[in-house]
Amino acid sequence: MRTVSGIQPTGNLHLGNYLGAIKNWVKMQDEGECLFFLADLHAITVHNDPAELAANCREMVAALVAAGVDPDKSILFNQARVPAHAELAWMLICNTPMGWLDRMTQFKEKSGKHKQRASLGLYGYPVLQAADVLVYQATHVPVGEDQKQHLELARDIAAKFNSDTGTETFVPPEPFIGKSAARIMSLRDGNAKMSKSDPSDLSRINMSDDDDTIARKFKKAKTDPEPLPDNLADLADRPEARNLIGIYAALADQTQEDVLAAYAGKGFGDFKPALADLAVSKLSPIRQRFEQLRQDSSAIDAILRDGSEKASTLARPTVEAAYAALGLLRN
Repeated sequence: MRTVSGIQPTGNLHLGNYLGAIKNWVKMQDEGECLFFLADLHAITVHNDPAELAANCREMVAALVAAGVDPDKSILFNQARVPAHAELAWMLICNTPMGWLDRMTQFKEKSGKHKQRASLGLYGYPVLQAADVLVYQATHVPVGEDQKQHLELARDIAAKFNSDTGTETFVPPEPFIGKSAARIMSLRDGNAKMSKSDPSDLSRINMSDDDDTIARKFKKAKTDPEPLPDNLADLADRPEARNLIGIYAALADQTQEDVLAAYAGKGFGDFKPALADLAVSKLSPIRQRFEQLRQDSSAIDAILRDGSEKASTLARPTVEAAYAALGLLRN
């Protein structure tokens, strides 16, 4: 089992990132071979300040390591240090019908009313995503609901390339849905994902928030006046309550049913302080480790260089096989 997954180095890591992906990455390290990368090539599909992007990359490494991603167990790197990603992406772009990309919903969401101003990179970045996993012959890719379409595209691209060239260059990857992965919603709107782009800082728990700030944000989190029920069905029309129960369960490694059994009949005046205490106990050590790591840029760069060398070694045979399959002369 070889798993590949990436995260954009946009800064301001929050609880949704941690419980939705990173906590699962930490567990996956003991279940098979893992490659985790900073998607800095994806980041430049929209405008970035160069100095800020570089700083965000280093901070993201510090945050990932602080959260438990171990460079001795997994391969941690950034795309820009592994040219194979861009090389393979171009070969796949030349083999991917535009009609397939026209169906991708995320481009429509990100470009909005300004489609003509969007970059070609933003339009074609699902092909780079395909290259990210196919270049390592990944067997599994962690996916949430919002990424299933992109994984299906990667599988289609792999199958078409193999069919067109009469080769078996790529292994179509399978989705990996971790048992502990959680979909964390905004603290101000239980129907919207927790996001770093939300203008309200009260909508999210930042991994850099201190203990008092975490407690204050949970205290102000939107809820309703009803007590907690003893079953999940009764939370169906209570998105904010359901979100807080989900956060507690994910932090405590419990089922939501177990959490409801413990707090059934109680109001949020009792539940919110308990949730805040649990969050502080879990996140405070991560924040402290993060603050230490982020000060040592040379150590962070060493992690990325080492990981990139390992990743390049794994990626090269696939790139060379793709060149050969297309009849491109290399020697």
